[in-house]
Amino acid sequence: MVKTTWAIDPTHSEIGFKVKHMMFTNVSGKFNRFQAHVENEDNNFETSKISFSAEVDSVDTNNSDRDNHLRSADFFDADIFPKISFTSTEIKKINDALFEITGDLTVKNVTKSVVLETEYSGLMTDPWGNTKSGLSITGKINRKEFGLTWNAALETGGVLVGEEIKLISEIQLIKQ
Repeated sequence: MVKTTWAIDPTHSEIGFKVKHMMFTNVSGKFNRFQAHVENEDNNFETSKISFSAEVDSVDTNNSDRDNHLRSADFFDADIFPKISFTSTEIKKINDALFEITGDLTVKNVTKSVVLETEYSGLMTDPWGNTKSGLSITGKINRKEFGLTWNAALETGGVLVGEEIKLISEIQLIKQ
């Protein structure tokens, strides 16, 4: 068996999330700086060991005031907890294109097991001879379970920020 190492192609990848705002619309965000390392055997995705991290201070919701609030102690506390990380523990094949990746997600030094639904696009060679692989990853977490508890009550009832975070990522890996 041949071990294959992959890295994330940051110019063709996006690590994003959505959260309810005022209980009726979604606000989207992403992390602009992130790294990933993937190893597998014989280019078989099911055998992959995945590690990923995002730099918290790169959070971007297209609103600098909100981004600064997210970096503060009310949310991510980026000065004390500068990274979010994920390490896979199991990859389960559902069919040729669909997998479930189970792993440990760490936010603010709190680690929880999460399951991410992953569409695997297979392998492709780009015009420059690089072997690439594509992944569409989705999942859900409860932000309060990771210590992201800040909120504000609304006069009309409800809260400003939803608890459920939808994880949405488009990943392009490049064979090293």
